[in-house]
Amino acid sequence: MFQQGHTDPWAERLPMPAADAMTHAQRAAAQALIDGPRKAVFGPFVPLLQSPVLMERIGSLGEYLRFDSALDARVRELVTCAVARHVGNQFEWVLHAAAAVKAGVSAEAVEALRLGRRAQPLAQDEQLALDFALELLQHHGVSEPTYAAAEALFGKATVVELSALVGYFTMVCWIMNVAHTPVQGAEGQRGLDAFPL
Repeated sequence: MFQQGHTDPWAERLPMPAADAMTHAQRAAAQALIDGPRKAVFGPFVPLLQSPVLMERIGSLGEYLRFDSALDARVRELVTCAVARHVGNQFEWVLHAAAAVKAGVSAEAVEALRLGRRAQPLAQDEQLALDFALELLQHHGVSEPTYAAAEALFGKATVVELSALVGYFTMVCWIMNVAHTPVQGAEGQRGLDAFPL
């Protein structure tokens, strides 16, 4: 298990409520997730279950960005990995690093990103989306050259979706960082190490 957060002593702050302790709204929100493409309550939806209306709305946004966005799956998964690395979130890293490789991002690029190095080799669309995401994460905006290149390659609507993808995953990572939501990685899978201070 990869723990989220580095406090000592460590404890999961907002675990899954017991079924018999859930409100009607919590049970309905959990069932909607189970019936949807996610098929279970996990990751950010565990702490979000404390606020079922918010969970449903965030869930709808994430469902669109993850499953229906115009961005290629490789690009979506790589950008999600970049966000997880940037904010030090184990859950999104473990889930999306494997998904990125499965979608076609090179394993070497994903491992380099995990280590905080320049991710390579990358396809042109992957590199541009990663540059865009990292600029946005580090500077809270993007430069004119990066924006112009992204608009030329992806189009205006997809640039908006790319920006929203970065924001969405930053938000859910922060929720899990606060909640200390742990994740169980696959056998041999590596989580994120904290960068030295």
